[in-house]
Amino acid sequence: MRQLKLSSKINKVNRLRRLSHLLDNAIPIPGTGYSIGIDPILGLVPGGGDTVAGALSAYIVIEAARMGLPPKVLWEMTGNILLDSILGIVPVLGDLFDVVWKANVRNIALVEKHLYIAPRNQKSNLLFLMGLTLILAVIVLGFATLTFVLISWLSTVVN
Repeated sequence: MRQLKLSSKINKVNRLRRLSHLLDNAIPIPGTGYSIGIDPILGLVPGGGDTVAGALSAYIVIEAARMGLPPKVLWEMTGNILLDSILGIVPVLGDLFDVVWKANVRNIALVEKHLYIAPRNQKSNLLFLMGLTLILAVIVLGFATLTFVLISWLSTVVN
């Protein structure tokens, strides 16, 4: 039974790692040895792109919480997303920050570091998980709203 649970966690981490790779490293830049993902590309789509990327990033944190990672680690992961979201609202500069910061790769590294340290029988706290989900939703939707307001304001100033 324990082996099955550990195997299930490993499969989940592998899926989350693939999602992280897609968001942060899927597209190699020829001749540089560096790669970017779809996160900074999505960020170029005003409002909606950052919302989609933020929701996918939040999914990684929620799954980490469901696997029983310690709250301290989950808050650090949430902080990575928050920093990514705060700087992501700045046109162009935020997208360049996305290319370098790679919040999802950082978060997967935290999952991998702490997954095997956590007690095997540790369950996620449902109330904590619901609160974390709410906080992540507020972050993602809040910054989407802020981006929309900023774009609306800029369009009225320009016209």
